[in-house]
Amino acid sequence: MIEYNDIFYEIYPLGFCGALSHQNHNIKHILDYLDHLKKLNIDVLYLAPIFQSDNHGYDTQDYFKIDERLGTNEDFKEVVEVLHASGIKVVIDGVFNHVGRGFWAFQDVLKNCYNSKYKDWFYINFDGNNAYDDHLWYEGWENHYELVKLNLFNNEVREHLFAAIDFWHDYFKVDGLRLDVAYSLDHDFIKALRQKANTFEDFILIGELLHGDYNYFVNEKMLHSCTNYECYKGIYSSMNDLNLFEIAHSLNRQFGKENWCLYRGKHLLNFVDNHDVSRIASILKESKHLPLVYVLLFTMCGMPCIYYGSEWGIKADKQKGSDDNLRPYIDKPTFNELSEHISKLAYIHKNEKALYDGNYENIFINNQYMAFKRQYNQEEIYVAINISNQKQAMHLLEGKAICLYSKQHYDLANIELNPYSFVILKKE
Repeated sequence: MIEYNDIFYEIYPLGFCGALSHQNHNIKHILDYLDHLKKLNIDVLYLAPIFQSDNHGYDTQDYFKIDERLGTNEDFKEVVEVLHASGIKVVIDGVFNHVGRGFWAFQDVLKNCYNSKYKDWFYINFDGNNAYDDHLWYEGWENHYELVKLNLFNNEVREHLFAAIDFWHDYFKVDGLRLDVAYSLDHDFIKALRQKANTFEDFILIGELLHGDYNYFVNEKMLHSCTNYECYKGIYSSMNDLNLFEIAHSLNRQFGKENWCLYRGKHLLNFVDNHDVSRIASILKESKHLPLVYVLLFTMCGMPCIYYGSEWGIKADKQKGSDDNLRPYIDKPTFNELSEHISKLAYIHKNEKALYDGNYENIFINNQYMAFKRQYNQEEIYVAINISNQKQAMHLLEGKAICLYSKQHYDLANIELNPYSFVILKKE
């Protein structure tokens, strides 16, 4: 059962296991990281695409078969069993908006054209053509024609996808799905998917959403959660611009105490990098901001997610090379000072209900230092961050508190923060 105080960890298996760089590893390579995941206090492993695909995983060929570059279905079943036995749950990518050109039903259309019984599984115009010179036109996802858009209004398509979900749940025992490009999926399809998920016990649906009002997708009839891209951008740009008003505004807009705030009571999936964007260590202009980024990640409302390798500070710039650079093969994990920092923050987050299920309130905001309160019933936690190169003083309120990170005691009326520092204070 996935809880809202769980800590997520993302792996892109085709890269992580070496399939993209032709290393000789399969899906069991994940188990080499088991001790590392436990040291980081990870509860949920989120795996990007693992099923047979044309190239990068999001171009599915077969929803019922683990990508042969990663091993076999039995290999993955063993991985999930070992993870579960260690107390780690598993969420996998559900790529339902599109398939690859190698998908068996689309290949049948290319072979049999009008006579294919699968022609209505896609959006086909037999009077057109495409860049592959197939002598037919089809809709690709956002004009990417290696990704063939599925007709999710077709009952046979839905039955095929739901049969795959049944298989993933019953055979592999996965604990939920992260829905690729959920913003492109038909709302009625997502509602049917939620009804399917409700037939399982404790099965979570997390959607990939970018912009707009997440409430259109995250509600009792659709998704349980979604990716919080608004705060992803707000965190790093606040650091780079030395303007904490940006992230403070986003956090208050999403979770503040005013009636108009958007997502109070909801638990979005928060991150500072993932398999689609540059590593946070490559984005930040000031390396001393890196630990502070993770303080925000673990003390804001929502569920934190770490992208493999970033916990020890590896770099990769999306603008300098292919996406493969963002998804590397890594033989062994590193556990350094940043990793220890993240592990401590994860422990604090998952053990303090005010941090994972409490209200949010901005207390003090300046361009380069800020404080906010997280509260659950009578428990109050104050988070103060200084991103400047100068010592800063803050007056929060009267009373005493203990720092959950350093275990030092503080007078809330007189908080002094050293350059590039923070406190996580629980009122005594």
